[in-house]
Amino acid sequence: MREAVAAALVALALAAPAAASDPLSPERRAELREFLTQDCGSCHGLTRKGGLGSPLTPDALAGRSDADLALTIRDGVPGTPMPPWAPLLSDAEIAALVEMLRQGDDR
Repeated sequence: MREAVAAALVALALAAPAAASDPLSPERRAELREFLTQDCGSCHGLTRKGGLGSPLTPDALAGRSDADLALTIRDGVPGTPMPPWAPLLSDAEIAALVEMLRQGDDR
């Protein structure tokens, strides 16, 4: 059930062209890129090729759905160091992070 809800949220966030419906400002997207490098990079490696956490490169994530990635970011992974980011990130911000991970966007 949670995955279906996450899939619906990701689909809504990614459905319309980014320029026309992007609720995130260019400044917020830049902050999210920095978040990916610093916060995610502290466990997944600054180049996201792995470290304490698994790799977050486009190739490493190819077998996972956007909904699954969004759910992992939102809820974390119990019993591991992966925290839930839902208290700090909106669904639109999580969808943007998934998009950046898919693109290998680190700049």
